[in-house]
Amino acid sequence: MKPQEIEALSFQIIEKEAKDHGFDEKYWPVVRRMIHTSADFDYIHTIRFGNNAVEKGIAAIQSGCSMFTDTNMARVGIRTTELAHFGGTVSCLMTDPAVAVRAAAGSTTRALAAVDLAADRLKQGIYVVGNAPTALLRLIQLIEEGSVDPALVIGLPVGFVNAAESKQALMALDTPYITNAGRKGGSNVAAAVVNAMAIMAYETADRRFRA
Repeated sequence: MKPQEIEALSFQIIEKEAKDHGFDEKYWPVVRRMIHTSADFDYIHTIRFGNNAVEKGIAAIQSGCSMFTDTNMARVGIRTTELAHFGGTVSCLMTDPAVAVRAAAGSTTRALAAVDLAADRLKQGIYVVGNAPTALLRLIQLIEEGSVDPALVIGLPVGFVNAAESKQALMALDTPYITNAGRKGGSNVAAAVVNAMAIMAYETADRRFRA
């Protein structure tokens, strides 16, 4: 089977097993792609969207926003074809020498230091966290301080230490967010969220622009 055929069949299976999931035509594609990536139907029940998250995410992508990820795995998992049509970029600063210097000077994680380095480039951008709770907690702190104003935060860190807690803190913000309750998540799932919105952004853009 060709890749497109495998994906189409996978979506058919998901649709059949998900049954009456209750999501509308904008939000279901995000959840469906999360399930497709992880084979985990729990996301139907644990996903959380805040403050018109999908609409804000699509609008940001169509405006050519800057996007940052907390891992290179998430970065390489994000489709760039659709983003390129709008002039958007996706970056991971984890290997930036300046991040290593900041992390060492502050005795903290590179994930946290990468958030600080991206802060002045994050206005109306998207930050994607799929691994590090420290990155999400730092981003939440900067938002609460008024230091950054992202269009959307995708917070899906995975693990046993502060993963669930950082997501709970994200849900308390007025900032648009996509997250889930509990320990599950991961860079692949976070990238899937972006990809679902990127596809919708491309498909709903003016046809003359896409041409």
